[in-house]
Amino acid sequence: MNDKVFEFETEPELEQTEDVAAEVPGEPLKSIVEARAHGWRIDHYLVRLYPNFSRAAFQRVLDDGGVLINGLPVKMSRRLRVNDSIEFHLPVTPDRTLPAEDIPLNILYDDDALIVINKSANMIVHPGRGNYLGTLAGALQFHFDKLSDVAGKLRAGIVHRLDRDTSGVLVVAKDNTVHHHLSRQFEERTVEKEYRAITWGEVSFDRDYIETHVRVSNRNRERMMVCPEGGNSRHAATYYEVLERFRGFSFVRLCPQTGRTHQLRVHMHHLGHPIVADKLYEGHTNLKRSDLLEEVPDDENEILIGRQALHALKLGFDHPVTGKRMEFEAPLPDDFQRALGAIREHRTKPAKKIPTHH
Repeated sequence: MNDKVFEFETEPELEQTEDVAAEVPGEPLKSIVEARAHGWRIDHYLVRLYPNFSRAAFQRVLDDGGVLINGLPVKMSRRLRVNDSIEFHLPVTPDRTLPAEDIPLNILYDDDALIVINKSANMIVHPGRGNYLGTLAGALQFHFDKLSDVAGKLRAGIVHRLDRDTSGVLVVAKDNTVHHHLSRQFEERTVEKEYRAITWGEVSFDRDYIETHVRVSNRNRERMMVCPEGGNSRHAATYYEVLERFRGFSFVRLCPQTGRTHQLRVHMHHLGHPIVADKLYEGHTNLKRSDLLEEVPDDENEILIGRQALHALKLGFDHPVTGKRMEFEAPLPDDFQRALGAIREHRTKPAKKIPTHH
C-alpha cells in the first residue's frame, strides 16, 4: 500500500503540487491529512488529489464503502481533520482524455523545460463544467509533444490559471520536475505577478494594500465574496496603484500577493470600483463609446470591450533548470487598448489650475 502525506499549496489555481501515487484504478492507497486540508469534504479532497477523476466518480466509490477514514467507511459529506488516515481505491474508469485541438497560440517563450503563453480572452485554461472544448489545455496537446502530467491528463502542463476572459501571461511546464519547481514558487509566493485593469469610478487612494478573507458566495456559487475570517474562508491580499484617473474611471496596476479564485475582481468590487465589463461582479456587460459621451449620437453604439478589462501583464519567476530569474510581458490586447484610448479621449480630467499671486 502506498503511504504518503499529500501537501497542498495555497494557490487555488494550482490543482496539485506534489507527486501522487500512480493512477492505477482499484489499487489501495493511503493518505494522511495535513493542516491545509482541515475542514475539507472528503470528496473534494480526493478530486483535488486526482483531477483525472470526477467528483461523481469518487462519490460512487464512497457510496460503495470504498473510502475509510481511521478505519471506518464514510459518506461524501465527511469533513476532514488533521492527521486523519484515509484509505481508498481509485474509481475503475478515469474521466475521458482530452482531444488535441488546432487552436492558435501566442507563444512568448519556449525551451526544453517550459512554455510561456500570452493567453487570449475568451479561452478557458482547462476543461470544467460544460466547457470541454476550446481550452488552452486542448491547444497545448496539439502544439506540444511533451507536457507535465502532475495535474492529470485534462490539465497536462497547466501550472496555474487565468480566468476565461482574463488575458495575459501564463507559464506551462513540459515535465513533472519543472512543474513541481514552478508550483513551489507559486506556493512560496516568489512568483511576481502584475496586472492591469480599468475600473469604474475614481479610486480614492494613489496606492494601497487590500487584505481580506474570501469564500464562495451563498447567493451565487459562481461568485466569490469578501467575508470574516474562519470556516472555509481563505486569506487574500492585493497591492494596487492607480496609474491614471479619469472622470468616472481609473487605470490601475494590480499585484496579487496570494492567488485566490477571482481575487482581483473581488477586491476591486469590494472597494466599490468593479472592473469594467466584469458581468459577474457588477461591472456591466460591456463598455460602449456611448457610455463615455455626455451627448450621445443615435448611431454611437460601438462596443469598446466586451469582457472584463483585466490583463496579466507581467510574470516573473526563477527558471527551474538554470535558476535564472526570468520576466515575461504580454502587451495590452487590442480591446483593452481601444477602451483605454477612448477613455483618455473622452474622460480625461482637466488639468488643475495653479493659482497666481498678484
